[in-house]
Amino acid sequence: MARSAPSFSAFTAGEISPRLEGRTNLEKYSQGLSDLTNMVVMPHGGVTRRPGTEYLGEVKSSAVKTRLIPFQFKTSDTYILEFGNQIMRVFRNDLQVLTSSAKTITAITKANPGVLTSNSHGFSNGDEIFIDSVGGMTELNGRNYRVANSTTHTFSLVDLFGNAINSTSLTTFTSGGTATEIYETASPYAEADLFDIRFVQSADTMFLVHPSYDIRTLTRSDHNNWTFATLSIAGSPSPGLSGANNRPSVVSFFEQRLVFGNTNNNPQTLFFSKNGDYDNFAVGTNDDDALIYTIASNQVNAIRYLSATRVLTVGTSGGEYVLTSTNDGPVTPTTTLIRKYSNYGTSQIEPVQVADVTLFVQRGSRKIREFKFVGDVNTGGYQAPDMTILAEHVTKGGITQMAYQQEPDSVVWCIRADGTLLGMTYRREEEVVAWHKHVLGGAFGSGQAVVESIATLPTDTGEDALFMIVKRTIDSVTKRYVEKLKPFDFGSVSTAAHFVDSGLSYSGSSTTTLSGLYHLRGQTVDVLANGSSHPTATVSSGGITLNFGATTAAVGYSFTSAMKTLRIEAGSADGTSQGKPKRIHGITLRLFETVGIEVGNSPTDVDRIPFRDSSMAMDAAVPLFTGDKDIEFRGGFDEDDRIYIQQSQALPMTILAFYPRLNTFDI
Repeated sequence: MARSAPSFSAFTAGEISPRLEGRTNLEKYSQGLSDLTNMVVMPHGGVTRRPGTEYLGEVKSSAVKTRLIPFQFKTSDTYILEFGNQIMRVFRNDLQVLTSSAKTITAITKANPGVLTSNSHGFSNGDEIFIDSVGGMTELNGRNYRVANSTTHTFSLVDLFGNAINSTSLTTFTSGGTATEIYETASPYAEADLFDIRFVQSADTMFLVHPSYDIRTLTRSDHNNWTFATLSIAGSPSPGLSGANNRPSVVSFFEQRLVFGNTNNNPQTLFFSKNGDYDNFAVGTNDDDALIYTIASNQVNAIRYLSATRVLTVGTSGGEYVLTSTNDGPVTPTTTLIRKYSNYGTSQIEPVQVADVTLFVQRGSRKIREFKFVGDVNTGGYQAPDMTILAEHVTKGGITQMAYQQEPDSVVWCIRADGTLLGMTYRREEEVVAWHKHVLGGAFGSGQAVVESIATLPTDTGEDALFMIVKRTIDSVTKRYVEKLKPFDFGSVSTAAHFVDSGLSYSGSSTTTLSGLYHLRGQTVDVLANGSSHPTATVSSGGITLNFGATTAAVGYSFTSAMKTLRIEAGSADGTSQGKPKRIHGITLRLFETVGIEVGNSPTDVDRIPFRDSSMAMDAAVPLFTGDKDIEFRGGFDEDDRIYIQQSQALPMTILAFYPRLNTFDI
């Protein structure tokens, strides 16, 4: 019998493939896990529970698949654009943007349905409005409704589940209140085409392309003033960038030029505008003239993406190219040079840029490759290694979208075809390429909640924001909600934690009732109240009742965060420990700002670790714990020895390392 105490102090390989279960000699084996769900690998080596998501609003129509597109005017003035079927709406500062014309409410009846009076309000049936500042009948405040039974001066309300608002039992209206329509503008793009739109932005103007639509500009004049227009291409001779079969599919900026590529008639052709003159495509031989470049190849390989760094990377269906100049200066009509560096081929999915690297999805949508320069300036070239080689199972079914969250931990987020959210912590300078998967709380039909669109925005608060559209079945109705991943850094006290999905937070005077949860109609929700786990509750009439008064709370869907090791390789008296009975009898967990976790062999065989001691007040939250926890392990003699750690409460968990103590029996 051999005794051992191996160290698990870095998990920077993330979740790795079952095909590597036999590669105990691989360095990444000791840094990998067989399961990593709803947890994020930190570049430092540990893993932390992902935050929950905050509910921001329902899309215009939950019957329509909808896409999010980021718009950054400046880091302090950013927007998430909601593209639905031929409409666009706007989120700013995590709120839906309203029109500028709030209508004054002068009366509300107590009836079923209640009737609101607002002289010459201008609303039509079906318009979505936001009610605020109502006096007396305050139950209506801070909530979205749809207009019904509209007349010139009156209307009634329907909630977003289609139920008429019965005001009979509400408090009597006294005075005041406003009704403001949710801002939206007509968009040319139909639902079926939304995820094939490509875009770039310069200041307050975005350029959008799609092979079935003329090139459009989207211009921001104010928070609630956005305009679509058809780009007028100047220049003679015309490059033919409009009309059927001449509309581009990809777009980028490069060296102060607007670049289009891949029309149906010319799938391998790039069109460069004049330098600094984005709508002028007059070709010529002067250095600042527009130019047209067609890639020569043995077969037709349509251009799938353009990625501009120091060079212009051109991804095609048959390979990857780099466009530079012959004299290492700016690209001009007489110095353009393009070289092919790999033959993997690219899917239709927009790539992401991380520093000077382009991460793209290979043709087939299963592999993400890293297109980067390797070597010195004179003898180097470009390579495209596979970032999924250790975790090919994670992307099974294919990737449909990517977005990059630079801060705090450099994570590339992806959507898998089944709606699972995937993350890849990517820090090449530290050799960190670690996959993790995320299943959001709630359900769609009989399956899991489905993530359909993601987008990121930089912020001035130290963390980039990740937004998503999540599809669920709620009270037998399909709902698509815009949600935002809460910050990883919530502070050093559990009262500010938010580990629930599609949730809302409360902070104020002590209360035993929490309202405003109309979007979770009839759902069973998790509650963190005063920093402590509270029994689950069911949402009724838009609220829940607590067992005790709370000054802070987070309410939403529960989710479980879990990690599971591979088979432990700890050696034995005559070599490997693989295939031999082992008994884990104790573990030291090294934790950071954690409370309330469970440890065991599997999800059905875990013990909760105590964090409260006799010195702590029973009516106060348990302080977050940083340090070592020594625990006994209820393991038997097992050849398939694994350690399973989970957090199922709405509380934080960060695992820096763990050190099991075990006996291996030679047979």
